[in-house]
Amino acid sequence: MKAIRYHQVGGPEVLRWEDVPAPTPGPGEVLLRVHAAGVNFADTERRRGLYDAQAPLPRILGSEAAGVVSAVGSGVDAKWVGRRVVALTKESYAEFARASVDELLELPPEVSFAQAAALLVQGLTAYHVVHTVGRVEAGQTVLVHAAAGGVGLLAVQLVKAAGARVIGTVSGEAKAKLARDVGADEIVRYDQEDVAARVLALTQGRGVERVLDSVGASTWQASVDALAPFGHLVSYGNASGPPPHVEVESLYAKSLTVSAYWLRTPTPPEVQRRAREALLAQVVAKRLRVVVGLTLPLAQAEEAHRKLEGRDTVGKVVLVGEG
Repeated sequence: MKAIRYHQVGGPEVLRWEDVPAPTPGPGEVLLRVHAAGVNFADTERRRGLYDAQAPLPRILGSEAAGVVSAVGSGVDAKWVGRRVVALTKESYAEFARASVDELLELPPEVSFAQAAALLVQGLTAYHVVHTVGRVEAGQTVLVHAAAGGVGLLAVQLVKAAGARVIGTVSGEAKAKLARDVGADEIVRYDQEDVAARVLALTQGRGVERVLDSVGASTWQASVDALAPFGHLVSYGNASGPPPHVEVESLYAKSLTVSAYWLRTPTPPEVQRRAREALLAQVVAKRLRVVVGLTLPLAQAEEAHRKLEGRDTVGKVVLVGEG
């Protein structure tokens, strides 16, 4: 089969479209014919050697795939063969990928492979930062950084569905319009405005109850400054670099909470299943809009990474296979 691999860490140019052995499903696994694979910022960090740096090379990237089950391993009901599914996987930048049967989520006809591939990593992240960690409640005001990104757009919608007000940060008017279209109440242009000052003005000097921050270094101080007394900052990414070390004493004045979320944190299976099913149900009911901003053939993963790292995308970037 064909797959995207890299033999050394570096820029997007290290990604190669090459022949590799097809995987075989093990016990409790299925084999997917990949129709669409999601691209995530963490993929670019792995490629650069900043994340999972000890993983042996050469390596196939990718952590989510939507496609059709083509074979099953031992202990798996053969009824899965031929079904349209999406799953968290490993090595999904390929024509075929393995997945645990416990991770499978069957797709209804109205959900496309591209939509499904755009849903899991970013959707689960948004769900957990809003509900599991952030515990957003009706009546609160929430600052969502990178509100036009893949996670940001989903988080904006989930925060609104919880009954809270959303202030989103973006760069550029096109991204501002998209964030407004999915429900952001107010937009702050971080490329033009002092974020903390603008947020305080929009909240009559009080600040926000929650900040959802995937950017890291460049937004950290503004996030802290924008919080109301007893506010809560949830960090779940470092697109601009790692956030600074937190001095606990710096949190005392406003009695702030700082926490973090990572999708790989072991989560009770029933909690993760409930989150996956809730997300899919909202997509089917058209209460949650999945924005696929860019689709490219799988062979063009290098270009996908260039655009993602250049912040030249909105929503989700998806690689599509020929199957």
